[in-house]
Amino acid sequence: MRILYYTGKGGTGKSTISCITSIKAADLGYKTILVSSDPAHSLRDVLRVKVGREVTKVIDNLYAINIDPVKEAAENYSIIIDYIASVLKARGIDESLAYEIASLPGMTGVVTMLKLNAIAKEGYDVIVIDTVPSGEALRYLYVPTIIGRISRKIMKIAMPFVELGKVVEPLAGIPAPSKEVVKKEVELLEMFEGVKDLLLNRDVTSLRLVTNPDSFSIANARRAYMQASIYGLNTDLIVVNKVLPEEVRGSYFNEWLSEQQRYIEEAVNSFRPIPVKFLRLFKRELKGIDDLRKAADELFGDGNPTEVYHKGEAIKVEYRDKYLEVTYPAPFISKKEIEVERVGDELILRIYTDAGPVDLVIPLPAIAFKLSLKKAKLINGYLHLYFGE
Repeated sequence: MRILYYTGKGGTGKSTISCITSIKAADLGYKTILVSSDPAHSLRDVLRVKVGREVTKVIDNLYAINIDPVKEAAENYSIIIDYIASVLKARGIDESLAYEIASLPGMTGVVTMLKLNAIAKEGYDVIVIDTVPSGEALRYLYVPTIIGRISRKIMKIAMPFVELGKVVEPLAGIPAPSKEVVKKEVELLEMFEGVKDLLLNRDVTSLRLVTNPDSFSIANARRAYMQASIYGLNTDLIVVNKVLPEEVRGSYFNEWLSEQQRYIEEAVNSFRPIPVKFLRLFKRELKGIDDLRKAADELFGDGNPTEVYHKGEAIKVEYRDKYLEVTYPAPFISKKEIEVERVGDELILRIYTDAGPVDLVIPLPAIAFKLSLKKAKLINGYLHLYFGE
């Protein structure tokens, strides 16, 4: 099975590239499902096929579905939202505001990830996911890594003491969670573990970044790639979309073409050794299977879009005589200024890059629990964290 995540700055054409990839994979005989987790849900417009919340057949071997994260959360996980809201109400927060806070922005993305867990068990060869714009999408991808490891153990330990919580509830001033709430939370965290295993398997999952030949979307892709590298998600392909063809050269477009060439060279150099593919800007919007199939032939040629185009380096952990070094690939960090804060089994980093400040949450290996962070260094595109007694 292959899972292909397409993401990029809004407007770069990631939905179109997702559709192109799905059609190519289906034509090669792979049973493929195209999943949209973008609230804009543009699959219908691109494919010219009605796609809803149920799996829809598009062509032979190709199926599509629009995930509605809000409805999924309301139907399947409302018990947790209700409990969080009840805690907030007990602290004097208005009920309507309590529910707004309980339904935090990341929740819809988490639901999308859990849906992937179910889809992966349905026998598809290829799952292509059209995600929300980069920053939000990547934050959601890392939820399993950030909270799946330790919280599940704590919840299981706490479950036998739920009734005791009911006894001290009047003293604490907040409602204790019911067994149903605790059971659902444990269930969710176990699902997170399954999703994490899929996402971090470099033979299964690849992140693909869609950008345009302009400074804004390339900077966005750089930031997305850096975050993906640090968390261990493999980026195997960059797609530069909407490239102006030489045939438009003239007094009006000359400067556009010159700027575009400079940005294309910048993208190729920046992302090396990750392969970069290009798709020209067509005379009109790509809509319908025929248009998309022609574009797929231009983008992938006789190649197979499901192959793993590149495997980057993973995080390294080395322990030598009570001394631990953790090395994270950190491309595009040019300023040696890092703010680091440790919170339990995680590091909160603010890194200053050419694209602006980036805040990252880095999970630490279990061996680091008994050690303290001594220093952090940036060396030739790698973030080195040193821990000691």
